[in-house]
Parts: sequence; structure tokens; C-alpha cells
Amino acid sequence: MNSVVAILLSLLAVANAIELTPDNFDDAVAGKTKMKPDWEKLMDAFADSETALVGDVDCTAEGKPLCDANGVKGYPSIKWGDPSALEDYKGARDYDSLEKFATESLKPICSPANIDICDDEKKATITKFLAMAGDDLDKLIAESDKKIEEAESAFKTGVEELQANYQKMMEEKEKTQEDIKNAGLGLMKACKAHSAKSAGSDEL
Repeated sequence: MNSVVAILLSLLAVANAIELTPDNFDDAVAGKTKMKPDWEKLMDAFADSETALVGDVDCTAEGKPLCDANGVKGYPSIKWGDPSALEDYKGARDYDSLEKFATESLKPICSPANIDICDDEKKATITKFLAMAGDDLDKLIAESDKKIEEAESAFKTGVEELQANYQKMMEEKEKTQEDIKNAGLGLMKACKAHSAKSAGSDEL
């Protein structure tokens, strides 16, 4: 029997582990109730596969170490690929989309365990990494992970700055509009309308 070479995992949490608010409650509930039967159907469809695994993990229970190791930050998250190097799934979550993706993607993937299917460039890269001392490879992985975290942090900071700037601009706009109105804009328009009405009456 062949070993599993690709997996598709739904990494989730029980409902009370998610912070629900009036703003996200409907979407959260709708997303979960819609995805659950589709995901269970997908697991059934791949239950007998000898090379692909479709499963789910409860990140609040025994599966928490697995979720932590794979950088899960939101629920439900879907990861796929080589079991030792899972990637984020970013496609649609209805059954047809998931089934199509799984059928096309859950197959032998270029990796150290399947180097024979890699192109020459990736074979050379794998050979280089395998030849590195363990400490050196750990250092390289840590540096790469740090760059990813820094990119995520920079993005979040940028979004926060944009939100703060948006709020400031909104407040300035509203204050300017209010000041203009308080300076007599309403009376100006009323006087113009009154004058126009009076002029019309005089013509009669």
C-alpha cells in the first residue's frame, strides 16, 4: 500500500472558542453550517484513497499542537499539500470547488520523499537543503519564518494606520461640513429660495 503523499485538512475550533459579535455572528454561523456537510461529504469521497487524506482537526482539543505547528490563526482554516509542509487553501469552500481542488491537487507532490517527480531546479534545491547541517537548516527556516511574520506584522500595522487615517479624515470631513452649515449655508439656501419665490410673485 502506498503512503499518504498529500492531505487536505480543515482546522477548526468549537463554537465557543470563537469570539462572536453582532457584526460577524450571521456570517460565522452561515459559513460553518454550510461548510460542515460539504466537508463531511468530501471526507467520505476520499475515505478509501491510498495516497490522499481529507480530514479535520479540532484546534481546541488534542489537535491543538498540530494547529499551532501549522500556524493556524483563524477558524476554520484549510491547509493542504505535503504533510510536512502544509500550505493555505484559498479557494471556494462549497463541495464542488473543494472536490475539484482535491481531485486535481491531492496527488504526489515534489518533496524529499518524492524527489523523482521534481524538476531539475527543485531537485537541486532539495539536494542542497538535505546536505546542510541540521542547525544551519533550522536557522534558515527560522529566518524565513521570521520574514513571513514581519510581512504579516507590517501588513497589520499598515491596515491599522489606514483605518486610523480614515477615521480622522471622516471626522474632519464631518466637522467641516457641520461648520459650513452652522455658518449659514441653510439660511443662504432659504434666502435664495425666498428671493426666487418673491421674484416670481412680482412678475405676476
